[in-house]
Amino acid sequence: MSARRYEVVELIRRKRDGGHLSDEEIDWLVGAYASGLVPDYQMASLLMAVFFNGLDRTELGRLTSAMVASGERLDLEGLSRPTVDKHSTGGVGDKVSLVLAPLLASVGACVPQLSGRGLGHTGGTLDKLEAIPGFRSDLSPSEVRSVLERVGCVICAAGAGLAPADRKLYALRDVTGTVESIPLIASSIMSKKLAEGTAALVLDVKVGTGAFMPDLGRARELGETMVAIGTEHGLRTTALLTRMDEPLGRAVGNGVEVEESVATLSGDGPADLVELTVALGAEMASLAGLEVAESSDPGGELRAALCDGRALSVFREMVRAQTGDPDAPLPTAPHRRLVTARARGFVRSMDARQVGVAAWRLGAGRGKKEDPVSPSAGVICLRKPGEPVEAGEPVLELRADDPAPLDPAVEQLEGAVEIGPEPPAARSLVLEVIRP
Repeated sequence: MSARRYEVVELIRRKRDGGHLSDEEIDWLVGAYASGLVPDYQMASLLMAVFFNGLDRTELGRLTSAMVASGERLDLEGLSRPTVDKHSTGGVGDKVSLVLAPLLASVGACVPQLSGRGLGHTGGTLDKLEAIPGFRSDLSPSEVRSVLERVGCVICAAGAGLAPADRKLYALRDVTGTVESIPLIASSIMSKKLAEGTAALVLDVKVGTGAFMPDLGRARELGETMVAIGTEHGLRTTALLTRMDEPLGRAVGNGVEVEESVATLSGDGPADLVELTVALGAEMASLAGLEVAESSDPGGELRAALCDGRALSVFREMVRAQTGDPDAPLPTAPHRRLVTARARGFVRSMDARQVGVAAWRLGAGRGKKEDPVSPSAGVICLRKPGEPVEAGEPVLELRADDPAPLDPAVEQLEGAVEIGPEPPAARSLVLEVIRP
């Protein structure tokens, strides 16, 4: 932190009026806030000024660097494999990390996947993996490195020492109406990834009804901003804009998504989950310079690793390394309810947000960060868009530990599934690829 002390009110006024903050001012401000010298109410005012007036490229890069510098960095130097990671902005049924990390490790990458927990209608990778009996996501930096050396991938929580200023700012944004600011989102995500120490990063920016960014234009802006930050900081970065209008795969929940992930790692996954995993994996392999990326068909090589047991073997080894039991039965929900089709035809659409909120109400998600989650609650999509259905045939299966939330979840799903006489047109999950 700069030795000079600045007047916070002056910085707030300048940003409020569309002015520029210097590198020294940003460094001091972030350090002073992280250490408690700047109170929440002043930082909240500055965040609102940024929300309305944005940050220019220089300010954004410096804010990201200052948040990285507020804590420690994970030391990944000297690992025997090239490092590459993936970050998703969050969706419904998005269990890609559970499949992708071991898949890339099985073809020669080192994947340090520092993940988070779910909030609201979007699920959290750590909540899913913790449905596995004994699985531990809270690892020390030395444990992270040890698992990476032995297994090739790790999926765990980011330590409290990584970008602590971002952790504090994130909590403040959540209660001050400034979460949607693209510069603040981009610097938050990228500061954690830079502190993680990976050499390459692929971003999965979700777009659609179930995404944090339902608007394509804003999602593109976010992707371009994060790619620019990564590139400026020497991190090889690519972003894929991907559809999130319907749940990914058939399972939405914690334990049920682990079950579907294991099936996918065994070569028996739903087509949309496999499509997206392979697309992201091919981009990661290219950035990491893996041999598989030099193949005439990298996607085919990755699909082969899903079918021949290589990726599943790595997943099981990772679970064991993080004290979980890959052979233990997953928790099952005792209470179930079916949602049936009202007409004959084809499922034309399935609203991802409504399904995600229903799963949350059943207990699979949390409204506040402190809330517990059920490892067994969730929604199973028995039919997906494009598939035929008869009147009265089950379309969705709801699962819960307690019968009380079943009726509200059914109400939440009113109108979520559209059925028509013709199937919808086939659409690719990947909308755009953003490179430096």
